Amino acid sequence: MTTMLSTATPEEVGLCSERLARIPAFFQTYLDKEKVAGMSFLIGRKGKVAYQHSMGVKDFETGSPIDTETIFRIYSMSKPITSVALMMLYEEGLFRLEHDVSRYIPEFANLSVYESGGIDDYTTKPLDRPMIVRDLLTHTSGLTYGFMFQNTVDRLYRKSSINNTSEMSLEDYCKELAKLPLVFSPGAGWNYSVSTDVCGRLVEVLSGQSLDEFFKTRIFQPLGMNDTSFDIPLDKVERFASCYERDPKTGKARLQDRGSESSYIGKRAFFSGGGGLVSTIGDYYKFCQMLMNRGEFNGARLLSSSTIDFMTLNHLPGGQTMGEMGDSLFSENRMDGSGFGLGFSIILDPVEVMAPGSAGSYSWGGAASTYFWIDPEYDLLAIFMTQLMPSDTYPMRPQLQQLTYAAIID
Repeated sequence: MTTMLSTATPEEVGLCSERLARIPAFFQTYLDKEKVAGMSFLIGRKGKVAYQHSMGVKDFETGSPIDTETIFRIYSMSKPITSVALMMLYEEGLFRLEHDVSRYIPEFANLSVYESGGIDDYTTKPLDRPMIVRDLLTHTSGLTYGFMFQNTVDRLYRKSSINNTSEMSLEDYCKELAKLPLVFSPGAGWNYSVSTDVCGRLVEVLSGQSLDEFFKTRIFQPLGMNDTSFDIPLDKVERFASCYERDPKTGKARLQDRGSESSYIGKRAFFSGGGGLVSTIGDYYKFCQMLMNRGEFNGARLLSSSTIDFMTLNHLPGGQTMGEMGDSLFSENRMDGSGFGLGFSIILDPVEVMAPGSAGSYSWGGAASTYFWIDPEYDLLAIFMTQLMPSDTYPMRPQLQQLTYAAIID
């Protein structure tokens, strides 16, 4: 299914072309200094694509330019898609948010919380309460990520077999994950984590389909997201951008994963709902516009409007912010002034976030610096695609927000 995107001039939807031209002018400095190889922007308003611009290259060595057909690693921008998939099954009555996760993944009945000690000699204590499905969607589960380098538990993740998922199924992953202690008892804090990978396993258990098949048949095909998947087919390799990281000596971008030689090429065994997808900026726009339309895009309705409204409320206990609940050193968004819904960060106070936008805006990003946000009050959405690890290397996301909101003229 091919879906054509509706377009408009910036002025037709209340944006200023002259001010939007500041975006590439500003970001050209990143390219001139070779801090990134290339980037792509898309801004939509009032249901139309009003601005789209690509600049730079997919790969320094080949010099092949980034364009609208370029495929990017979206990493944690996979999380909102997985959250939508799970909530589609919620609408079918297949689970409740307060259900224990162990009801669907039995191994999670034996979880414990880290208490003290090192990776080879540690003690645990019982949970204050069982982990429920809502904990997974809001990152209040007590799970973590091995790349955090914050505590003994993430060291245990790096030591565990879950650190190498190349030949592992989601089912096996969750069985191994359940053997590791939690950082805190579920609901007691906020910590960015592999929770959404467990959500992906719930999708498999509840639907009877593998996660990649569910995504394909229930989300990607209906929305016309033809270039979004867990792998790169051979006939699309030339469209796949290389990924870079900052060289600490030169400050320039150095190769981290070459697109033409990447492990993403060909079929993969592990379907990471937390970070495994690749996509184009046009494909991800279709997903974002579905969210902006409160569940529907181009005649395909994935969720009801009431479910989207529910997902984009702050679900953290007591209306707390991510900053108030967590001491995590890593998030894909600013923690002060932001709550968390069922799959997205939610702006509660733009002043505390220190960025333009509206209360109720929601967003998330990926490890290679990709980002999206949706602002229902302004009927505005924006997507930023680039390939630079890690995502906090440069403040490109808030800079893009500054320049985008400055272009609103009605």
